[in-house]
Amino acid sequence: MGEKQLTDLDRLAVRERPEGQPIMHQDWGKLLFMHWRMDEKHLRPLIPERLTIDTFDGSAWVAVTPFTMWDIRAFPPYFPPVPGLSSMHELNVRTYVHLDNVPGVWFFSLDANSAVAVMTARAFFHLPYFNAEMSLEEEGETIIYSSRRTDMDTSRAEFDATWEAGETIPYSHPGSLEFFLTERYCLYAAHKQKLYRCRIHHQPWPLQKAELSELDSTMIESQGLPTPKGEPLLHYAEEVNVDIWPITEV
Repeated sequence: MGEKQLTDLDRLAVRERPEGQPIMHQDWGKLLFMHWRMDEKHLRPLIPERLTIDTFDGSAWVAVTPFTMWDIRAFPPYFPPVPGLSSMHELNVRTYVHLDNVPGVWFFSLDANSAVAVMTARAFFHLPYFNAEMSLEEEGETIIYSSRRTDMDTSRAEFDATWEAGETIPYSHPGSLEFFLTERYCLYAAHKQKLYRCRIHHQPWPLQKAELSELDSTMIESQGLPTPKGEPLLHYAEEVNVDIWPITEV
């Protein structure tokens, strides 16, 4: 089902802070956006029919995004972090969609090294989370990231990457590829023939350039998608503070 292409105003509108009370706070950081162009025909069978695949210059995109999070806590009113549950690593595989002029993210998979977070996100946010053994190490400006999915009833999904953050990039502006790929303030999920939307809010991404020195990944292929061609487009972010709102049916 096709919707019209989104305008810059549509993309800016979702960046406004939602009304009401968020239910969770998280800090995300050491995050690497790794993007490749992907033919829409490969993505379409994996995405609910009601959602339109979002494109830039006629091309769909797929991303692998490793990062870590901390200061995970519930609202209201600013519950203190729970020891053992307040930090974790995450690695997601995603593309971009829109519905009713609201752009967002569609997750093919999300791996995390917290069994409680995996169980909670599956149950309450209808997201395809999986358990994984994960590590993040820093050596000066270099980050070494590793993930091995441990859920035995799923396809093999592994990721190893080493990268170095570079110079700061000016805040991306509407109409740019950087804005299209990174400025996303909504996720979509599906459960029992119903679609759901969840809003988040944070300041615009403080992007930096990045350079990969190692990449060995089966994350995209584990979805039944073809191996992307060429080198990924990279953007790094050191830290952003995120508020999350309740999931709602659309």
